[in-house]
Amino acid sequence: MLLKDHYTVLELPPSASTDEVKKAYRRLAHQYHPDKRGNDPYAAAQFTAIKEAYETLTNPVKKDLYLQQRWYAQSIGKKVRPDILTPVVLLKQLLELEQYTRRIDEHRMDTEGLYQYLGHILSGETIVMLNSFGDRDINKQVVLLALTIGRLLPWRLVPALTDRLQKIITDDALVKDRIARFTRQKKQEHYWETRKVWIGLLIVALLCIGLFVMAG
Repeated sequence: MLLKDHYTVLELPPSASTDEVKKAYRRLAHQYHPDKRGNDPYAAAQFTAIKEAYETLTNPVKKDLYLQQRWYAQSIGKKVRPDILTPVVLLKQLLELEQYTRRIDEHRMDTEGLYQYLGHILSGETIVMLNSFGDRDINKQVVLLALTIGRLLPWRLVPALTDRLQKIITDDALVKDRIARFTRQKKQEHYWETRKVWIGLLIVALLCIGLFVMAG
């Protein structure tokens, strides 16, 4: 997963002092505290992120480690995640990935890299988050988008992907059926892919035999 941007969560610049961090935390924690927002899961996610950002940036050891990780991520061109991870943010990430896969040549696709990136998006932490929010409609869209992207993966990577998707709660029999049909289809593709060379050789051999018989 991308490194979290604790400063953005607290609505502060990276140059913010410890006092500024504490003031921002008090203001935002008061705004998003569960006592004020009830059972709103988005507010709860915001509050958790605010608390984590505060605990990191006010602890000298944690802050130093975080700043090192932030600097390293930026030095190698990795983005710091500005958004708090919610089902809506995750769905947006998958939509962007799906649009990207439509633009690229399938035959030149780095399927291993695609799988690794998809695995980062659909990590165990992410799946727990999706299920905790309980938005079954978004969960359904997430699964269906992941299956659309997964069409580009070879069979050897499919079982691991579908195993993750089956852990996402949708309460929709059609979604489970789509996962099962996707698995069968990819398995059949793999079956014929591994045998097409032999089938091609057999056809050539039969043609040669036919030509030999006709010539005789």
